[in-house]
Amino acid sequence: MPTREKTKSLRDTRTRETGVVIKDWGGRLPIALVYPNSYYLGMSNLGVHAIYRLLNDHNDVICERFFWEKDNREKYNAPVSIESRRPLTDFAVVAFSLSYELDYFNIVPILRAAGIPVYAADRDERHPLVIAGGPCATANPLPVSPFFDCLCIGEAEPILPIILPVLSEDWRDRRTDLLRALSALPGIYTPALPPQTPIIRQWAKDLDIFPVTSVVLTRDTELGDLFLIEAERGCQRGCHFCLVNCIFSPMRFRKPDILLKQAEKGLENRKRIGLVGPAVTDHPDIIGLLDGLLRRGAQLSISSLRIDSLSGEIIGKLARGNARTITVAPEAGSQRLRRLINKDIPESEILRVADIVGQNSFRNLKLYFMIGLPTETDEDIEELINLSLAVKARLDKHRSGARLSLNVAPFVPKAGTPFQWLPMASRETLNRRIALLKKRLPPRGIILKTESPAWSRIQGVLSRGDERLAPALAGIENISLASWRKAVETYELDTDYYIDRKWDTAQKLPWSIIDTTTDIQRLIAEIQSLNIRA
Repeated sequence: MPTREKTKSLRDTRTRETGVVIKDWGGRLPIALVYPNSYYLGMSNLGVHAIYRLLNDHNDVICERFFWEKDNREKYNAPVSIESRRPLTDFAVVAFSLSYELDYFNIVPILRAAGIPVYAADRDERHPLVIAGGPCATANPLPVSPFFDCLCIGEAEPILPIILPVLSEDWRDRRTDLLRALSALPGIYTPALPPQTPIIRQWAKDLDIFPVTSVVLTRDTELGDLFLIEAERGCQRGCHFCLVNCIFSPMRFRKPDILLKQAEKGLENRKRIGLVGPAVTDHPDIIGLLDGLLRRGAQLSISSLRIDSLSGEIIGKLARGNARTITVAPEAGSQRLRRLINKDIPESEILRVADIVGQNSFRNLKLYFMIGLPTETDEDIEELINLSLAVKARLDKHRSGARLSLNVAPFVPKAGTPFQWLPMASRETLNRRIALLKKRLPPRGIILKTESPAWSRIQGVLSRGDERLAPALAGIENISLASWRKAVETYELDTDYYIDRKWDTAQKLPWSIIDTTTDIQRLIAEIQSLNIRA
């Protein structure tokens, strides 16, 4: 499995943190917040900070963080909390945050190392309640549902106020009653008690009530020099491949004056402010927000820049704020494919952004692309190459020294999107197209980073999977391609069904137990209008 961590000793981690919450355990509900990957990555995940704050804002709750490091994996060491170095079994509730499907492989080892039964059905009153939430749990919880007592479907802000009072009750010797009480709550999926009607995704109506910023600051993370602030949530563009429009709708913007007050607090500890959201430049007052940050002396970083809303004025303000990199996502190299995925950005707009970047003092222009999109041909890859070379030529023309970097990932169909019924490209096709990119682009001075087709196809299995995958996840000997293939064979899984077949829009989907509030008939109409054949 490709590593997503920076190897570093976590000894004395606490001494390098500011903002950590330490509480006395007396009379409080102890909740373990588990990010099933490294501290280096987890502490750059703004969702971890948000949940940590939300839980610890309750006086009768104590929340401590857990991560899964290289040393844990290699030596099978049980994780302990960052705050008090306690084991998971000391906590009443163990809450996993699931952001990436490939992190599913770490769930079982974490539970086993902690001495907690892997399957929810094997736990009793002696064990913590094991729950999960996050984007993956909301989109399709089925592949990992046998491991959890319950899963939170939707955003934490409206769910926590209703679930915490239930969890705080005395349920000794009444675990079944606890599960029954949880299953009656909005947005809670309890696998042991299958719902009669779909679980409705919960979402926060007013984001300004719930600040989402960096809480614990440390240099031991991927984004350690930034104070992160969520500027908006959701996206209204409706790209056919994208999960955001499904599980974070509707699009909501935070008020600029509130964001600026949060930035003032962040500037006490960091010079750089990172605005986070799927489409930050769609904020209706983005110019005023950037001006306000610049007046306060902030250096700037924005997580996502929409090409068609990215003006010279916005880029100029980012340059004034010492932003180092401009990141945009054309997603597809050809105009035909961009139109197919509902991201119909003209090539002229992409080149316009390259010109503006070249005219300013940025170190790097980063482009995100997918390969293996539905109906993609070798000609589309040629157009991707030609577009990249044209962008590089525009940067070089201005002699700014800005580098061009490409991040290329295989397309993975996601639950709840119009492309949820479509298969992935074969491993051979993906490898061949990546090889072509590697042959043509790095020799021309373009930095190329690609994701593994083999692991991307496993991600596709997990994305469109169901409960039949759980035994393989529980039975895998170690996290490797060979072990996965052995587990697939042992448990007689038809992985071709999950990733190599186009599904009929009339069939019942595994994740139909979840109501994301997206109109399924609209999704069907969108995919049928594209007339995509398997």
